[in-house]
Amino acid sequence: MKLRQKITLFAITPLFLALGAIAFAVHHQAVLLAEQQRAAVEHAYLASKQTELKHYVALGMRSIAGLYDSGRNDDETLNRAKSILSKMEWGDDGYFYIYNLAGVNLMHPRQSELVGRNLWDLRDSKGNPTIQKLIARARAGGGLERYLWEKPSLHKEVPKLGYVVMLPRWGWMLGTGIYLDDVDAALSKLDAQNSANILNTMLWIAGIATMGVLFITFAGLALNISESRVSDAKLKALAQRVVSSQEDERARLSRDLHDGISQGIFSIRLQVESGIAKLADPACMRAAHVAFERAAAQLNEILGEVRRISHDLRPAILDDLGLAVALDHLAKEFSDDSSMQVKFETSGSTDGLSAMAITVLFRIAQESLTNIKRHAEASLVTMRLAGSKRHVELAIDDNGGGFDVQHITLHPRRGIGLRNMYERVEAIGGQIRLRSTIGQGTQVHAILPRG
Repeated sequence: MKLRQKITLFAITPLFLALGAIAFAVHHQAVLLAEQQRAAVEHAYLASKQTELKHYVALGMRSIAGLYDSGRNDDETLNRAKSILSKMEWGDDGYFYIYNLAGVNLMHPRQSELVGRNLWDLRDSKGNPTIQKLIARARAGGGLERYLWEKPSLHKEVPKLGYVVMLPRWGWMLGTGIYLDDVDAALSKLDAQNSANILNTMLWIAGIATMGVLFITFAGLALNISESRVSDAKLKALAQRVVSSQEDERARLSRDLHDGISQGIFSIRLQVESGIAKLADPACMRAAHVAFERAAAQLNEILGEVRRISHDLRPAILDDLGLAVALDHLAKEFSDDSSMQVKFETSGSTDGLSAMAITVLFRIAQESLTNIKRHAEASLVTMRLAGSKRHVELAIDDNGGGFDVQHITLHPRRGIGLRNMYERVEAIGGQIRLRSTIGQGTQVHAILPRG
């Protein structure tokens, strides 16, 4: 083998190994992130639907409370209750149903052919005794139950999440449910998007590998220190793209969770409509007032949860009002949530910073304040953001207990947050300095170039 071929081979082999390792690591992390994202979205969807079901059942119980609490169980009273419940519906497939404890259907507004039939032995396509399970759940005190049932708008069996309660005076099982095919469709769409993102990342890596091989092949003996620098630059660019991809995934997850919360808001709408209906009767004014207060309280809770999730993943204020306002808001949040006093000072301008650089500085501030809150036992933290013609600097000082920087940095299981800060800054060509003295506090100083 000629010397030129040997040099080319020795240059290509490490490149293949490095990119293979990067591809494996990126693929593993992307798959892990996709699984975590799917689990979070599924949990949010199901939690919102469970809450929605509880609201529906509570609304149904309130609508017949006057009849049930009267102590009467004559046919006229029972028929009035059935009539009220049969008219309560939401969407194309939302309704109440009633069974007696022997499994006889007493009311079903969507499938009238079932009324009067004994469905005790009814089983779904998987052989599960649906009605028996629902009645058993109601006897046990009521609650959630998953089963398969025909969706009226589709005329086919799909997964359903039901909520049932007992009306012991009348010997009824009252229930309602929400079909889960839309959840499965949303999760399937999310899986497809994640698979496409992973494939695109692998194609990027494959493209970079191909370009690197071709370049080395044609360069041959010209491979030297300058070529090593080019490889380092490509790896930094790849790391930057990975960080950017993670931020995009977090922003998209924030939107998905926000959409899922809409189910809870719809439940509040039903309570408001119920309250409006009660306003027509002067005797029900107090009940209407209570319904409106409950709806307002639940709305505040949902809006607070949306803001919290969205802010943790990627604060909108960072994109809307800029880095300085976002850092000032972050400082106030930490001051309010802890015993620390966090002061924020700014001077100069941050114009000219890339979106990635702005994100890096904000993440450094988040990580630093989190570390101070968890470990430093500080009472005062000062954040300073300063912009000059060539650089933008962020300095964070605290009066906490400090730590041994070298020991933490070299520890294999500690200092992950510090290493992440170094990697983020180095990936975009910046510098970060960390100084800490035990008993005298810690200083973090990040410098990023403009443009």
